[in-house]
Amino acid sequence: MKSLLKKVSVAKVAVSEANLGKTAMRVLGQRLVSPEVQYIQRTLGNAATQQQLDDHVLAVRKMKWSNIVLPD
Repeated sequence: MKSLLKKVSVAKVAVSEANLGKTAMRVLGQRLVSPEVQYIQRTLGNAATQQQLDDHVLAVRKMKWSNIVLPD
């Protein structure tokens, strides 16, 4: 008997500065600063779903600055 469930794949997009900028403008209405972009890139890696980008852009604005920037 065949399963009636379909496997749904979710497209991944590059976690680039341009894609993060577009996501920030759509979700927040403003741009991210460089340390925020770098933090999201470190956290997500090279590719992520659009939902992950949205979630991380919203979350990074609520984080403490000391958690975002790398110590010297």
